[in-house]
Amino acid sequence: MKTFTRHGKTMAYQDIGNGPVLLFGHSYLWDSAMWQPQVDVLSQTYRCLVPDFWAHGQSESMPTETKSLVDYADDMLALMDHLEIESFSIVGLSVGGMWGTELALKAPARVKTLVLMDTFVGYEPEITKLKYFGMLDIIENARVVPAELVDAIAPLFFASNASDANPELVSGFRQRLQGLEGDAAKHITEVGRIVFDRRDTFDDIENLTLPTLIMVGAEDKPRSPLESMLMHDAIDGSEYIIIPEAGHISNLEKPEFVTEALKTFLGKHHE
Repeated sequence: MKTFTRHGKTMAYQDIGNGPVLLFGHSYLWDSAMWQPQVDVLSQTYRCLVPDFWAHGQSESMPTETKSLVDYADDMLALMDHLEIESFSIVGLSVGGMWGTELALKAPARVKTLVLMDTFVGYEPEITKLKYFGMLDIIENARVVPAELVDAIAPLFFASNASDANPELVSGFRQRLQGLEGDAAKHITEVGRIVFDRRDTFDDIENLTLPTLIMVGAEDKPRSPLESMLMHDAIDGSEYIIIPEAGHISNLEKPEFVTEALKTFLGKHHE
């Protein structure tokens, strides 16, 4: 892992491979390692930059200056400037797609292509926002993820048969949630609040003119295929793929399917 300092805080990131640059964004409650199956393949052709979001992986807690996903897009632009990278593509899953869209809107001349996976750039529906904020309050006050919340949160990330189809993936995620404690638990709730209290970017995405691929797990619970279809309809010329038998963390439930789809899409625009 390499590091970058922003507003006095240290961000960790992977920098693997050579070629056109791909900037990856991982899901909330995961880290850069979730992209390993894709990076192993794509780094043979591309330079893959995979940061850990603030308070995730090896990155420090969120700077006080980062108050929204719009601010985090600025953090990512600062990383690109630090690395003297002018042009790059974005591959974002869940919150990675949310801030990735903000970044594409901020710097349209610099973002070559955009991949939005298992995400939605509209506002969080009030009923789910209140539900998630309630969970975050419990975690912050307890400074751990209580067992009943582990049981409630973990199934949201996977297809219904994941415990049988990908038992190690599910158990590993549960262990990660169980291991969150103290300041780490508190800091991750701070990030959660800016994710679920994000602005409604939906009207702005009609301004996107870059090649865009939208992919979603057929069984994604937090971010339904309907939401992805709405984005597909709003972004002129975008491509839309449903990933069979996959939930929210579709790139790890169906790694070969996702990697091939990325190779095909990116290959068309990086010849």
